[in-house]
Amino acid sequence: MKPGVLFALPLLLLYHAYTTRATDRCDDSAEISPRSVSPFPPFDANYASILRYRRSFGVNLGSVFVSEKWMSPSIFPPNATSELDVASGWGSTSCASQILENHWATSITEQDLYNLRSIGINSVRIPIGYWTLCGAQPELCENTAFESVAAVYTNAWSYLVDLINLAAEYDIGVLVDLHGAPGSQNGQPHSGISDRHTGMFSDSASWDKTIDVLKFLAEQLCEVTNVVGIEVLNEPANDKQLWNFYTQAIDAMRSVSSCAQTLPLYIHDAFDLQRYAPFVAQRNDFVVLDHHSYFVFTAEESNESASNLTQKLLTVVQPTLANPSLRGNLVIDEWSCALTPRSLSYESDPQAARKTFCETQQAVYQNTSAGWSFWSLHLEQCHADWCFTAAVGRALPATFFPQKSYALDNGGGRSRRDEVEHRFAVIAARWKRDSGDPHQRSWNLGYSDGMETGGRFAAAGSQLGFVGQFMLEQIQMHGQDVTPGTEPDYQDGFREGLSDSQ
Repeated sequence: MKPGVLFALPLLLLYHAYTTRATDRCDDSAEISPRSVSPFPPFDANYASILRYRRSFGVNLGSVFVSEKWMSPSIFPPNATSELDVASGWGSTSCASQILENHWATSITEQDLYNLRSIGINSVRIPIGYWTLCGAQPELCENTAFESVAAVYTNAWSYLVDLINLAAEYDIGVLVDLHGAPGSQNGQPHSGISDRHTGMFSDSASWDKTIDVLKFLAEQLCEVTNVVGIEVLNEPANDKQLWNFYTQAIDAMRSVSSCAQTLPLYIHDAFDLQRYAPFVAQRNDFVVLDHHSYFVFTAEESNESASNLTQKLLTVVQPTLANPSLRGNLVIDEWSCALTPRSLSYESDPQAARKTFCETQQAVYQNTSAGWSFWSLHLEQCHADWCFTAAVGRALPATFFPQKSYALDNGGGRSRRDEVEHRFAVIAARWKRDSGDPHQRSWNLGYSDGMETGGRFAAAGSQLGFVGQFMLEQIQMHGQDVTPGTEPDYQDGFREGLSDSQ
């Protein structure tokens, strides 16, 4: 047999395996039947406030609505590398639709969400592409790369709505993340395309279409109780126009309705935290900076020992993330336990080194941000580097619940709650005595608000996460009750009251 034939035979066998599997999994003659979209439950503004401001312990639901080959290879036809290849590579629109609908329906189960909530995970980040909206709003896919396969996504929005509603049943907040924008914001396969072209910033039609996509999401989701926010773009290129795009997109999203004016909006820092921290700091509305933290993608870090990388987390990463100008509006919404084989080769006990590295990451992100989200819940080949279900109880702790409030004194004295109530009574008496002093009055008001807020979040099994944003909005609400110039007194009192309530 000729060498060329020997080389080609595995490819032929692979192609045969894929095409056989496709034939087994779909009926080319079947029509795509529209699926009804479930309604969202009535909006509960008070509970939505808890979910949106609480400290989040989360996980990404990667490769569900944005297919990634390294995570879900079984749904990819031969030579495919992106979502667009999946939608167009199974021989027919009907077949691609059946394969993807089965994937959307089975990737995340109710048991998954029950398991997450049972260990203290209270939020999920769901990456979607603009193509996810093709069925719900067809014009959003017109004149885009997905126009010819738009029918594949006839029912995608209905599956997304079902997943959001299912998460609500377990009090899990949902951050909807625009992972793939028209024209592509980064040229990467995880933005839906395989041609490596970043066209969103240079093409005005793609720019405008992306803003239309975001406006649709804001309009549909701002009054969904467990939607904790919308992420404007995932990992965009650090283009000179990105700052302007964020400004225009956020303003457009805020304008769609009154409820969208208070919806948390998340922006990624384009891996340049120092550049985009000021963007968030200069705004008063609820805008959150998302930073992604990995240690396997640069030559320098790939060759560092796991122990050195762990030390770097404490000496370099932690001080960088602790940026006071952000008033706490920071999350680490992608990170993993992944280390390169070379990083682990320096260690006498690689498994212990990975565990220390991963747990240190969690601690640093928890101490410096309002929340974190691990990448990702599932992979078809699940391992502790990237797969949350494999990391829990091994490289990560077994549970992630916030500390309990009002713990009893083990020494037999008064309970913590008794101590706090006594202190609150003292503060209340001082409030009456010193009510003429605007600084003391603002401090007392802050303390009272902090106590009430901490108790309200504790009663919901949560902790306040976005403390600075919450205080800013409380001060605005109080108006002249917080005398101009005494805002720092209010903030000091609030933090002390919040601490005493926990």
